[in-house]
Amino acid sequence: MCGFVIVLSADSAPSDLAAANRMADLIAHRGPDDAGSFSENGIAMAFRRLAIFDLADSSHQPMVSADGRYVIVFNGAIYNFPELRSELEALGHTFRTSGDTEVLLTAYVEWGSECLRRLNGMWAFAIYDRTTRRIFVSRDRFGVKPIFWHHDGRALAITSEIKALRDSEYARSAPNWEVIARYLLEDHLDSSNSTFYAGIHRVPAGCFFEGDARSPPVFRRYWSLEDVMEEDEPSAPIEEFRALFGDAVRLRMRADVPIGVMLSGGLDSTSVISSVAEQSATLGAGPVTALCYLDPHFDESPQIAATLEQTRASQLAMHPDYERLWDAFERHVWHQDEPAHSMTSLVIFELMRIARAHGLKVMLSGQGADETLAGYPQFFLDYWTDLVASGQLVLAQREMTAFASCHGRPLKALRGAVGNRLLSRLKQLVPGYRTLSGARRRAAIQNDPWISDDVKRQWHPGRERYPRTLRESLRLSVERAALPLYLRVEDRNSMAHAVEVRMPFLDHRLVSLAFRLRSRWKLSGPYTKAVLRTAMEDKIPEVVRTHVQKLGFPSTTNGWFMGKLREYCRDALSSRALRESDIWNLAEVERSLELDPDRAPDREEHGRNLFRFAQFHMWLQLSRFGILLGAFRLVIAPAL
Repeated sequence: MCGFVIVLSADSAPSDLAAANRMADLIAHRGPDDAGSFSENGIAMAFRRLAIFDLADSSHQPMVSADGRYVIVFNGAIYNFPELRSELEALGHTFRTSGDTEVLLTAYVEWGSECLRRLNGMWAFAIYDRTTRRIFVSRDRFGVKPIFWHHDGRALAITSEIKALRDSEYARSAPNWEVIARYLLEDHLDSSNSTFYAGIHRVPAGCFFEGDARSPPVFRRYWSLEDVMEEDEPSAPIEEFRALFGDAVRLRMRADVPIGVMLSGGLDSTSVISSVAEQSATLGAGPVTALCYLDPHFDESPQIAATLEQTRASQLAMHPDYERLWDAFERHVWHQDEPAHSMTSLVIFELMRIARAHGLKVMLSGQGADETLAGYPQFFLDYWTDLVASGQLVLAQREMTAFASCHGRPLKALRGAVGNRLLSRLKQLVPGYRTLSGARRRAAIQNDPWISDDVKRQWHPGRERYPRTLRESLRLSVERAALPLYLRVEDRNSMAHAVEVRMPFLDHRLVSLAFRLRSRWKLSGPYTKAVLRTAMEDKIPEVVRTHVQKLGFPSTTNGWFMGKLREYCRDALSSRALRESDIWNLAEVERSLELDPDRAPDREEHGRNLFRFAQFHMWLQLSRFGILLGAFRLVIAPAL
């Protein structure tokens, strides 16, 4: 894992390496082990390295190809680089290093953009061709690794984090009020390639760009779920899933530094650590380290204890400490660059600090299973509706009955929900319904009591994709609705402490298999992720495998309500700039602060609103937009 900055001039003007290095200094946390740079007329590249493979200086970046023509900067990990290296050696290539960067560079030299289809890993990289003065930029299939771009007509700037542009004053970006309004009014985060900063964009996942700086990048897609979904279901799903999962874990155990596993009491992380422990034992390695968050409000200690006993893993435990979490709040917001979804992000931020403090530079995570294998409860309704719509009424009744019995839900209510979902699907086919639905959505936005009318005028309804099947819902969760946000949060939280996170469930082979499987392999009776549960039989403790509640790394805001969070919100309300900004309905914020959180009509919603208020206020200050708070009424509102 690393961080890089590239400034490519549109007219081959002299490169400003000093500016590129200043920008890279702002993301030095991503790579504290080494620093490097490259420049010649028209381009400046600056790099900060976190050494995971080949710890020697020979893997220094930027790295120049053997013939001197290409220069690469690379953030990520190519897990199958030993296999690719052997293939390239058979084609006549030789190597100076033992790491993945040189293999990636050589793969591009040999195969061009076709090399992307051969890679198993996570990446954001750029390769500069010194002969043609063109650049090749790519991001991994799911966007695990970040990469941003800004084009102003004079130059194209490419960075690993927004702050390298924002805080360097290279890109004099203004707040992107349309994106901000969608967050404040609808909780939308990372649902597009636009950011909270006007003029700063994400490179789309699964895409590449090849060109120069004379015009903005035009991205081409090299991989998509749509292509995968056309393939047939395998004949032996369980056996294929088990083999692919084991291999995905094996590849992600490759490292020249110590590794650990993020462990909750859930199915996903337990499956990961159990596979790691099994393969470590085969290799004669020592016990794996499990990093756990133990919150008595969300007790999964029986499941964690059973897993630790079976895997013989050593435990690093973190307990709720609201004072410490608050002390980390400002640092967390700065590292994230954009607002996060909840306090859970802050918990993970602190977990990564603990990992690094104990010498762990690589952590394996269960991220990605919920979005690909239907791990969220809302997917049940999609599944049941699919069954009824396809005429499988007996099976639908049996599935809903099993769910109702296990979860203590009234069967009648489940049937009613399916009926409403079917009706909703039919309504979408009626001419004019989407227009009516859009009007209702706008009315709901206007009724939001927290946000000012000036901000509401900045809100524009995005082109919503309404999934009609379980498969479409899963695709939406991978591409827009959940996973992009969680990947961003995980990357910034881990790299803030120079820790690399690897996600076996996002091995593209495993994701491809998941999207080829029929729904019964994902949801069955009361259980989510049916194929994983079946594949893990006799592999993980039964108390975990048959557990139906989903917690992950949850957190409660109650401890904050009674302390620092409430104090911070009250201090913010006394700010003159905030009072003059016309962003918030301050009377509603003040009313909420006076509520007893235990007696609030909707405690969860109450907590989310206060967290959003506090976080957004701090983000504005840290993003250097604080001076714009008082100018919102004067500059933005009159133009509406």
